[in-house]
Amino acid sequence: MKQETWKIRKTILLSGLLAVSSPMAQESDATELVRKAMDHWRGLTSHSSMTMTIHRPDWERKMTMESWSKGDKLSLVRVIEPRKDAGNGTLLNDNNMWTYTPKINRIIKVPSSMMSQSWMGSDFSNKDISKSTDIIDQYDHELTLTEQKDGYVHYTITSIPHEEAAVVWGKEVFVIRDDYVMMEQQFWDQDGVMVKSLETLEVEDMGGRTVAKTMRMSKADTPDEWTQMTVHSVEFDIELQANMFTLSNLRNPRQ
Repeated sequence: MKQETWKIRKTILLSGLLAVSSPMAQESDATELVRKAMDHWRGLTSHSSMTMTIHRPDWERKMTMESWSKGDKLSLVRVIEPRKDAGNGTLLNDNNMWTYTPKINRIIKVPSSMMSQSWMGSDFSNKDISKSTDIIDQYDHELTLTEQKDGYVHYTITSIPHEEAAVVWGKEVFVIRDDYVMMEQQFWDQDGVMVKSLETLEVEDMGGRTVAKTMRMSKADTPDEWTQMTVHSVEFDIELQANMFTLSNLRNPRQ
């Protein structure tokens, strides 16, 4: 089994090296790597529980959440604890986002102009949480480095937005393992300065696949301020209720 696994990785590494010498193959393989890394985390459907820790030099805040997703268009995140935040939720349907706050019993649609704003006071933006397919559809991807590290092949992919693309970043850089675990995602502005990065700190087998268990988003100019997501459990390719991703369920949970 180990020998077979090594043969697969050797084949992938060779393909990566060949891709560097062929621009067309390089872009195709790089795009596929990014696509598969995103699909690997989402699955056909998923249900997970996690804790989000927002850290600042003089305080720290934790929230326990549940999350559901279906494909790359539908997702729902709901706060479970602490009690004062319980019930706060975010619903994504394609490129549309809504938030619900129980204290005021109000659903608000997030305008596109606010997608770059902070999500729940964290270092993640609304856009980060949406994990839309924009990175696939509106960027060109180039495999810029292939290296062996910790027993895995790591691919570094530089993604540049199309000239006409309405996106925030000047470029994004991904580091993806050969088992499709996203190890790092960097966000660079239009002036070529890295603004923030999402780094995988811990990897674990959950839900029948190897996934990022602990991820930390931090800004380059304030490294002592960060937001960390720790996944406690995850299920993939499960049956979800038909009304899961509706405004009605966002307001009045039925699961």
